[in-house]
Amino acid sequence: MQNTTLGQLKTTNYKSRSVKEELRENLIKQLRGNKAEFEGIIGYDETVIPELQTAILSRHNILLLGLRGQAKTRIARLMVNLLDEYVPYVAGSEIFDDPLNPISWYAKNEIATKGDATEIAWLHRSERYTEKLATPDVTVADLIGDVDPIKAATLKLTYNDERVIHFGLIPRAHRSIFVINELPDLQARIQVALFNMLQEKDIQIRGFKLRLPLDIQFVFTANPEDYTNRGSIVTPLKDRIESQILTHYPRTIEISRQITSQEAKLTPAQKEIEVDDLVKDLIEQIAFEARKSEYIDQKSGVSARLTISAYENLISTAERRMLISGEKNTSVRLSDLAGIIPAITGKIELVYEGELEGPAHVATTLIGKAVKTMFARYFPDPEKAKKSKTANPYTEITEWFTDGNNIDVTDTLTNAKYKKALMAVPSLYDMVKKFHPKLNENQTLLLMEFVLHGLAEYSQLSKNYLNGGFGFSDMFGSLFNAEFDEDENEDDFR
Repeated sequence: MQNTTLGQLKTTNYKSRSVKEELRENLIKQLRGNKAEFEGIIGYDETVIPELQTAILSRHNILLLGLRGQAKTRIARLMVNLLDEYVPYVAGSEIFDDPLNPISWYAKNEIATKGDATEIAWLHRSERYTEKLATPDVTVADLIGDVDPIKAATLKLTYNDERVIHFGLIPRAHRSIFVINELPDLQARIQVALFNMLQEKDIQIRGFKLRLPLDIQFVFTANPEDYTNRGSIVTPLKDRIESQILTHYPRTIEISRQITSQEAKLTPAQKEIEVDDLVKDLIEQIAFEARKSEYIDQKSGVSARLTISAYENLISTAERRMLISGEKNTSVRLSDLAGIIPAITGKIELVYEGELEGPAHVATTLIGKAVKTMFARYFPDPEKAKKSKTANPYTEITEWFTDGNNIDVTDTLTNAKYKKALMAVPSLYDMVKKFHPKLNENQTLLLMEFVLHGLAEYSQLSKNYLNGGFGFSDMFGSLFNAEFDEDENEDDFR
């Protein structure tokens, strides 16, 4: 990088490479050194990443096709790490011309005029990345450029002169990676202009045709939903995008947890709050339940951002409870799940049936299904236990509620009151210790609460959503009271 003139650059035997050759050769070095990885991309080691590497080795333009929240844009951004750290360009060039292979009028004129004394500068790889979100209002001028009448008048040039053009984003991404997110949202005529650049290597602006062999690695992202809801990729353009790579959501709870842990933004104080693995798994299970729910539009998808936001809200709910109670430490409770409902409702697209239920009700349903799914991993199935000839471990618990007792677990309970409330339920502590004897006190209390949630999901207890938590009572008593209330309302109406 000490070289500041074209002549000095030539003495180093520097050789020009296209951006695709650059990516390919640097990837080859990484693969041979077993260092090829996309930092922060989890769960794609055996699927997306190998296909992406193959596309780069083939020097292809790439389309990443998948639902929202599948790390498509992050993958594109990480491709920058495969570029050379610095590359030279003709100083002052708007499109960062290669000194040994200039394509613009400015760079050609500089070299023709100054020869080896032409000044060069160095471009860092972090500056060799351009990203554009496709929206219906994007124009050809935005992407490719337009004629600048002020420049023409100032320099006294005709519109037939290349110098009157004000270059758009794509020419300014010469020798770089150019990403267009949500490609189907671009109007068809704009897509045709892209096709012309990929195929013919020329630019057409207001009837002015300019041969400009731009050197660009194109990466496009698209959501399959877009093909029907908002538009489509025109066939000629799609045909010129050589590799289409399908992304996907995490396939296991473990991978999903790794992503959430990596992406969740917590303060140092929040990181001190104790979070059991059960709660972490429940957060991820909610997303898995959402991805198969009949209330949610599966074509839209359920972003990984749902679990990230939900986890952040979960920790903040526990923190808020701790601050209000004046305690110095706390652990996450299942009642804190009430605080994640806003994170869920903002991340799901409902179908008609879901709209009828309402987003909050759908969110609570998802939480309940996640609890039910996870419950069988920790305790016997309550339905099978009820029919079993052996002793039912839940009998004393449900009978206590049948006798008219109830329990509210909300964010108003201090740690001591939380423990007292759960310990008041007969045999609840003993049952948890029977199946999980090695747990510490906080974990034991969490599982005690978990048992109540599980019994409610198996319709052996009634669970009501309260402000800041949940209330548990007898199933049949709640149904009777509900019917009684309805009758009272009818009498009032009469």
